[in-house]
Amino acid sequence: MSSALFRTKNVEQSIQDTEEPEHSLKKSLSALDLTVFGVGVIIGTGIFVLTGQVAKNNAGPAVSLAFVVAGVVCALAALCYAEFASTVPVAGSAYTFSYASLGELPAWIIGWDLVLEFALGTAVVAVGWSGYIRSLLDNAGWHLPGYLASRDTASGFGFDILAAVLVLVLTGILVLGMKLSARITSLVVAIKVVVVLIVIIAGAFFITGSNYSPFIPKAQPVPAGGTLRAPLIQLMFGWAPANFGVMGIFTAASVVFFAFIGFDIVATAAEETRNPQRDMPRGILGSLFICTMLYVAVSIVVTGMEKYSKLSVEAPLADAFKAIGHPWFAGVISFGAAVGLTTVCMILLLGQTRVFFAMSRDGLLPRFFSRVHPRFRTPHRPTILLGVIIAVVAGFTSLSELAELVNIGTLFAFVVVALSVIILRRTRPDLPRAFRTPWVPVIPILSVCASLWLMLNLPAETWLRFAIWMVIGFAVYFFYGRTHSRLAPGAQTAAGETHRPSAGNAP
Repeated sequence: MSSALFRTKNVEQSIQDTEEPEHSLKKSLSALDLTVFGVGVIIGTGIFVLTGQVAKNNAGPAVSLAFVVAGVVCALAALCYAEFASTVPVAGSAYTFSYASLGELPAWIIGWDLVLEFALGTAVVAVGWSGYIRSLLDNAGWHLPGYLASRDTASGFGFDILAAVLVLVLTGILVLGMKLSARITSLVVAIKVVVVLIVIIAGAFFITGSNYSPFIPKAQPVPAGGTLRAPLIQLMFGWAPANFGVMGIFTAASVVFFAFIGFDIVATAAEETRNPQRDMPRGILGSLFICTMLYVAVSIVVTGMEKYSKLSVEAPLADAFKAIGHPWFAGVISFGAAVGLTTVCMILLLGQTRVFFAMSRDGLLPRFFSRVHPRFRTPHRPTILLGVIIAVVAGFTSLSELAELVNIGTLFAFVVVALSVIILRRTRPDLPRAFRTPWVPVIPILSVCASLWLMLNLPAETWLRFAIWMVIGFAVYFFYGRTHSRLAPGAQTAAGETHRPSAGNAP
């Protein structure tokens, strides 16, 4: 029983499965496409919203250092992702990587985790996009009826029609093909990057040096019961963490980490990349580096334009320009934020459908969902199913309290990928690796420690919700996935032969 739960799917079998005519995806993406995807999903809600929140509440002008810390944590994980994505160029990202190294049950756990992460992230961003669009419509004198604009109407009923329509439209685009998705993403990303550069260049002329003093404000105690980190650190080291001060930078880093979520989604498109061995590392590391530099520059400019204690929490970039008497720039920034969130939504949905597709192809979810469209060569069935579900969730549900689940899900995936690199180096040293994570096992271990540290900064309620989702996942696996897996005794392999257990695949 225990050996069956940890049976592995070797790398050769994973790659062979991608060659099945009915289950193979079209290879159309280049390194530039992957980098654009990465930048498109990373630059979103985080840079347009979180900068003001963490500067005002946690780090002051040192918020730029918080972005550096979060970027370093992501870079450690990115090095691990780059090795796996170039070695195992198969859809599914961390799910596929863990299947090849840790075994079936750990792979199911991480896949189940990613489905929640990407679905929730898509819905949260769609609701945020809807808010920006409603604001722009209100400024133009067009007002949606209350029951179509929010979920807090006097009648008790409401459906966010804009959020739902956005998800459905993006679902259709993803069904039509990855190259179309890449072209639309490239256009939107160009607009988004221009807006960010406007903030940096124009804002640099309005910096006041005194706003940086103090750069790291004096530490203030964190309220009791806020995060798991507080009691654990106090127990181990005898002192409590604080907002502001040096520890405030780490608290801020755990919050702005949301701004970096997305580079790992690039790995889900490995199977649709023309030259994954060369282009996957470039796309993952390139997009992360570009966005980190932009984040640091924006945070330095914004905290120099306006005193950190006066920054807006809802729209810090736009409101900073309003505060200095330049509302035109504020309007441009709001427009760029609304446009930019479109690509974030689409790429999150892309990542989720590819993980779901990979799990279905392995038999852990119904194989019905692993058949690709005969013309577009895209996984149209899971894309449509998940798109409709997320549209309904985004329309009816208020997700503000659940947004932190996206963070914990991503960090958990980082931990699994880092461990998988160490394990696969030991179990399969013979595999050709176009990109090798440097200083193994030091880098993967540092990635695990850094990710766990940020997870401890998340609220206890987030851990509880995450645990509930995992319990549901265990139930689905034991009642369906374990017996329907293509590695189960008697299951059909890619070539149509009955699976026979081997040394690496004990039943």
